Amino acid sequence: MTTDLTPELAATIEEAFTRRDRANMGPTIAFFEKLLSENPDNPYVLYEVGGSYDTAGQEEKAVGYYERALPGLTGETRRKCLLQYGSTLRNLERFDDSLDVFKQACAEFPESDSLRVFKALTLHAAGNKDKALATLLLVIADKVDSAEIKRYEAAIRGNADYLANLG
Repeated sequence: MTTDLTPELAATIEEAFTRRDRANMGPTIAFFEKLLSENPDNPYVLYEVGGSYDTAGQEEKAVGYYERALPGLTGETRRKCLLQYGSTLRNLERFDDSLDVFKQACAEFPESDSLRVFKALTLHAAGNKDKALATLLLVIADKVDSAEIKRYEAAIRGNADYLANLG
């Protein structure tokens, strides 16, 4: 029993994705549940089981798998799991928990634009619309490489700062 992502296990997971039907997640869930029985407590398989339940709209079930997977995950898979976990918590209206996950995730992966965007979604859902917009403005200022945006970058950042500090 391994808790690593071996090349064989990675190939098996990738193969399952090629057959996945987002409109009918039952077969994918069954596949990953079976894979988990063959690889108990493997964090990479736990993550995939959670993601399958999440895609199927079974967020409550997904949360437990994400929580079990996270301590053993590293790198890009950890980043994706944190994003999906935080997003799922938001969908369950557990906004404070979701924000805690996104704060941790953004600290671990400061260059991740997707984490900041999904954090903004949680801020918005929690009623922090000014902070949500501020977060998105910073993503724009940091990542949109156009002459127009660069010309107004200082103003965009100033507005982001102002919005982030309201209330």
